[in-house]
Amino acid sequence: MENFCRPIPEVVLAAGVLLAASLVTPADAASLSLPSNACGASGWQVVRQVELPSYTAERRRIGGFSALRTAAGDDRFWLLSDLPQGTLTLWRGLRGPGPVRLERLVELGPGPGGDPGEIDGEGLVMGRGQAWVASEGRRSREHPALLLRFDPERGALLQAVPLPPEWQTAPGRGLASNGGPESLIALPLPDGSPGLLMAAEMPLLQDPPDRVRLLRWHWAPGQDPLREAPRPEPQGSLALPDGGGWGLTDLLPAGPGRLLALMRRFTPPTTWEIRLELHALPTQETTEPAQALASWDLIAAGLVPDNWEALEEGPRLPDGRTTLVLVSDDNLSPLQASRLALLTADRPGCRERP
Repeated sequence: MENFCRPIPEVVLAAGVLLAASLVTPADAASLSLPSNACGASGWQVVRQVELPSYTAERRRIGGFSALRTAAGDDRFWLLSDLPQGTLTLWRGLRGPGPVRLERLVELGPGPGGDPGEIDGEGLVMGRGQAWVASEGRRSREHPALLLRFDPERGALLQAVPLPPEWQTAPGRGLASNGGPESLIALPLPDGSPGLLMAAEMPLLQDPPDRVRLLRWHWAPGQDPLREAPRPEPQGSLALPDGGGWGLTDLLPAGPGRLLALMRRFTPPTTWEIRLELHALPTQETTEPAQALASWDLIAAGLVPDNWEALEEGPRLPDGRTTLVLVSDDNLSPLQASRLALLTADRPGCRERP
């Protein structure tokens, strides 16, 4: 696959914009500037790529990592597992060059908000003693997709919020099987009030096959985000890459009104394709999907072909550059591995899209 992109306006990646400054700790105070002319200046370079342990010190099998959150100025990071039992794991060693070490495992389960049952966690936002999780669920009324809020210290469920009717299971409608919601990020509203942005992995059954929906969650003025449920509203859709079979696996804020989207396609038996795309955040009134402003082939950039599923802003390199962090989901398969990779935007060779 070609490594292509268009010239794009300069944007600044700022993962520090989470629910709100008063609600969630910024992920990293640093910023990553995408070049003003990406095709003439830069692509992406893999600067570190390591395998994560598959077992705890007690020989408990771990993996299935589907979402990632870093902490401001810290060497630690949280991973969410999409295995049915649901876990959060805290790790150290993001900055390297030494090994990445597991420090803590928290099982997600029942609490004041009820019993979540099987948790197929795909998206994660953390801060102020809260862990918001997008749970994929199944196409059944017994296991619906949900927005869940946990106490990350104890793993107890604090709140379960249903998705709007358009996303729920119905004949010919709703999320596809294994189709999301796949990503959850903190994204304040234009007025600065706290908000979340959710994305499906695949098109909803009632939608055209070339797009995935976005869903904005927000709180009304005066509501307490730590006590009251957010309200969902449509936020348009993003265009999927041409050719079919692509899905969206994660999002990352990329400056005002911009999103980085991690796209994935698997062709049996063993072919993985991974793209990073820059999109404008669609408005609520937009009916057409937001097309990619730029697109990069991350396998060509040096990523090991695998099921890369999580995206986050990373730490500064010693020379001052910032990074993106990606994590792969091993699906507990002996043919795959849980991997962590750091990328930086300085790889030449990108050419303009025709």
